[in-house]
Amino acid sequence: MVGTLSGRTLWNASTWLVDRHVEAGRGGHLAVDGPGGRRTYAELARDVAAAGEVLRGLGVRPEERVLLVMTDGPAMVAALLGAMRIGAVAVPVSTMLRARELASLVADSRARVLVVSAVFLEVVRGAIDELGGGEVGDLVIADDEVPRHATSLAGADSSAGGAGEGPPRGRGVRTWRFAELLEGATSVEPPYPTWPDSPALWLYTSGTTGRPKAAMHRHEDLAATVTTYAEAVLGVTAEDRCLSVAKLFFAYGFGNSLTFPLAAGATAILDPEPPSPERVAALARRERPTLFFAVPTFFGGLLAADLPADSFASVRQGVSAGEPLPAGIWRRFRDAFGVEILDGIGSTEALHIFCSNRAGDVRPGTSGTPVPGWELQLRDDRGAPVGPGGTGQLYVRGPAVATGYWCQAEATRRTFEGEWLRTGDVYALGEDGVYTYLSRSDDLLKSGGIWVSPAEVEAVLLEHPDVLEAAIVGVVDAEGILRTTACVVARPGHRIEPAALVEHCRAALAPYKRPRDVVVMASLPKTATGKIQRYRLRETLGGQDAARG
Repeated sequence: MVGTLSGRTLWNASTWLVDRHVEAGRGGHLAVDGPGGRRTYAELARDVAAAGEVLRGLGVRPEERVLLVMTDGPAMVAALLGAMRIGAVAVPVSTMLRARELASLVADSRARVLVVSAVFLEVVRGAIDELGGGEVGDLVIADDEVPRHATSLAGADSSAGGAGEGPPRGRGVRTWRFAELLEGATSVEPPYPTWPDSPALWLYTSGTTGRPKAAMHRHEDLAATVTTYAEAVLGVTAEDRCLSVAKLFFAYGFGNSLTFPLAAGATAILDPEPPSPERVAALARRERPTLFFAVPTFFGGLLAADLPADSFASVRQGVSAGEPLPAGIWRRFRDAFGVEILDGIGSTEALHIFCSNRAGDVRPGTSGTPVPGWELQLRDDRGAPVGPGGTGQLYVRGPAVATGYWCQAEATRRTFEGEWLRTGDVYALGEDGVYTYLSRSDDLLKSGGIWVSPAEVEAVLLEHPDVLEAAIVGVVDAEGILRTTACVVARPGHRIEPAALVEHCRAALAPYKRPRDVVVMASLPKTATGKIQRYRLRETLGGQDAARG
């Protein structure tokens, strides 16, 4: 988009990512490939424009939210970029949520239009029922392009199974088929005149209280992650093929599978199915990616799966983020598959990685050095800067930091301090300028690279009739991976069965939030004021085996 409005330059991330390649004569190059379907840049440009008109026809106005519960594939890319094209805000959310969890995001975002993959329809119905219909006016159902097994948002949860037919039970909700609406979008208007600062994307992140927070990103944030990381660190070109284990609804996966490949005119390999080591390895052998993105737990799973040595023969660079990559996993993966992994740190609030190792100069067990365009700073408990050789709270500033959290002023003020973003991580800064992760400064922990709020999981555990007290902590296993562990105390006269407690969590929590291990204790260590001493639990659990859940 070229021009000005009110003296300000116009710029739209959607047209920048797709249309400019067509205008430059590269419309025949493959933009999206994989099991979910393939699209050239010309075909994708058509789909994105049509998706925008579909949303406009449903009454979506600029800066209104469109919530997406979708599998990775061409339809999701079209819906995401179509929303941005008309000046609306795309809100992709986790496909692992239960109805109650999803309902809270629908209500918080005030989204009136939901676009969902058919396989997730039943849990979306449940979310709308939770809200009594609420403000949801239109439900757009995207059918899958290829035969799929019945993988639903709720997995084995009997209350929210696979896809089904019929409208949601919420009052006044109209249902549509995405494919039919796209075919009928024959008249396409020009892109909405957005500015670089216009809102484009919301991504939800967890909070210390368990209440989700929507990090609000601008159109220009997408381009900023490309110039600082995709170009400066990875050197992505039009010949690259990107395969990411992290899905599009993650900030990490959004860059890996959308902004990075499309900005370069490269190809995104998208898989609508949940990842498993065997499936991803088979996909890599067939689709021949050159860039492979995953999280430490998944790299560990690949090593444990006894895969062929040539599984990642086409990969020129591996990338890890989401949580620290143990040095042992880095070495074993390099030795097993001949792939060097660049470990780094990013966040939903920063949209992607801002500190990373570099190709040919990896320091195993560290997060590397600041990505060009980003500035990092360690501060002590008084807020004073900490120099090389010291440790402190990690702050970061750069061009893709979110403008804040939607309707959460207190959380915004705690996290966004002027130009600086408080990450909540404690780091050590080496004399050589390399950053090494130490711990979190709050009680949040990560499971499979996804933030988990202990308060949220503990609240579910305490709903079980046998549980008197509960505390969630992270315990590092022999591989250096953090395992979510539930420490519980039984009610007088009751007995806790770990397996039953995990099953109880299955009905209310997304899979990544469920405790991996359960430890039954006589009591939980507390301070004089009654606050649970999680550090003592971590110390205790470091020397004993836990019941596997």
